[in-house]
Amino acid sequence: MPSLAPSFNPFRVLVHSPNFRIFFAGQTTSLIGTWMQQVALGWLALQLSNDAFVVGVVAAAGTLPILVFSLPGGLVADRYHRLRVVTIAQAFMLAEATLLWWFTWSGHLTISWLIAIALLGGIFAAFEIPARQSMFIELVGKEHVMDAIALNSSGFNFARIAGPSLAALVIAHLGIAWCFGINALSYLAVLASLALIRLPKLEVAPRGRSLHALGEALTFVRTHRLTWVLMRVVAVYSLLGIPVLTLLPVLARDVLGLNAGGYGLLMTCVGVGAMLGALGVASAGPRLPKHGALTMTSLAFPALLVLVSLSRSEVITGVLLFLVGGCMVIQSAVINAMLQTSSPDALRGRVISVYVAVFIGTSPIGSFVSGAIARTWGVSWAIGGMAALMGVFGLWAFRRYPELRVAS
Repeated sequence: MPSLAPSFNPFRVLVHSPNFRIFFAGQTTSLIGTWMQQVALGWLALQLSNDAFVVGVVAAAGTLPILVFSLPGGLVADRYHRLRVVTIAQAFMLAEATLLWWFTWSGHLTISWLIAIALLGGIFAAFEIPARQSMFIELVGKEHVMDAIALNSSGFNFARIAGPSLAALVIAHLGIAWCFGINALSYLAVLASLALIRLPKLEVAPRGRSLHALGEALTFVRTHRLTWVLMRVVAVYSLLGIPVLTLLPVLARDVLGLNAGGYGLLMTCVGVGAMLGALGVASAGPRLPKHGALTMTSLAFPALLVLVSLSRSEVITGVLLFLVGGCMVIQSAVINAMLQTSSPDALRGRVISVYVAVFIGTSPIGSFVSGAIARTWGVSWAIGGMAALMGVFGLWAFRRYPELRVAS
């Protein structure tokens, strides 16, 4: 892909990369359905159980398989055509959403079935995410990978805005089952876009011993100093920070006195902040001071979550969640780009699978812990206490490792 002219247009990579333009359109459409399903899952788990801990268990069920299977997923991404891997996984995810719609629509859904189907979706995601993430360089080239990651994040967070809003309308007028049905239909858009993409054939990793191949990636992660430090930051922030989204329906209902529509609006606040943050990263492109942005957002994130735990106003909480969304997406976009550009091409899928395992796979542990704390001491203590621990770690890490603060 040719070098892009200097510009503050966050969409410039879409103009110059037809493949990424097709991918972005289909992916964003599908993600609207995914966020509708996410809102419906949380609210349905709360309705069926009336238990904050069970809400955490359902959220954990969707991400726990990623911790277990994402490393094999990265190996598959390096050994096979990544576009084909993504297409097959998306087709299975369509089937999973259809199954969830049928169980809910027919009245047969129980907490046990909800957990089982969430586990199934997590298995498919464990193979889809590493292949999709490591495919960005093939779509746009290494020079523009942060632009593509940031713009993809803006689409993700546009969907986070539109999805919950549409979910609230669908739940009110059609019933919660149709959030799952619409999500199933949305997968047709991404499958159509993937069918239109044409990528050059790249050399894949040799299909030798799987354990050796996985060990090769883990050795690189452990011995490459910046990669190793970034992985630890990702692990702690995912473990202690992401559960705020898991507990948001409990916070909305039990602390702020909101209904499903109010919960959807809080999710929308997170999405608006995240989308604007992502567009800011895409606009800045290579001009973005990556290390400064990483430091600022990593220290602001826990402080904002402590304030969320103390707030009793839906307006103030919404503003704080808006800022939380911006911090989350800027931090993750910068870390993702740093990892991708510092990884050898032959290892990129496996390194990204380690990142996915850490980023998404540790969140079910946080969901279990935060749900248990919320059940015993309340949701505010769960969010605020975990955020305080995250802040202490952040202060230590950015003081101990200067490569997080300044480019080497």
